[in-house]
Amino acid sequence: MPSHVKKGDVVIVTKGASKGVVGEVLRVEAEGERVVVKGANIRTFHLKRTQARPQGTILKQEAPLHRSNVSPAVDGKPSRVRFPTKTDGSKVRVAVKGGKQLSVLHGPRKASKSAKSAKSA
Repeated sequence: MPSHVKKGDVVIVTKGASKGVVGEVLRVEAEGERVVVKGANIRTFHLKRTQARPQGTILKQEAPLHRSNVSPAVDGKPSRVRFPTKTDGSKVRVAVKGGKQLSVLHGPRKASKSAKSAKSA
């Protein structure tokens, strides 16, 4: 089943500590159904001192969120996604609010052999 969010989409976090944060999807992890959103779910890691880092360091980076906790942003508001199939056979992602087309999942389908033979008969 296709996912309602893809890499590069602008999304709004709808649940959790980062609720309301708007950011771009940096990556989608298929295993575990998780997404990493820029500026959301920031975690702090303390790194020990090494010869390369004599002072040690504090690293802040985005941690993955479950994909059900984000929604695509359409006109600044979260929206659900539908996957309609057009008459030419192409499948697209469409925002429920506003009907804006988000992306094309696949292009038009070729006509099947049975449909071709029915046209010629």
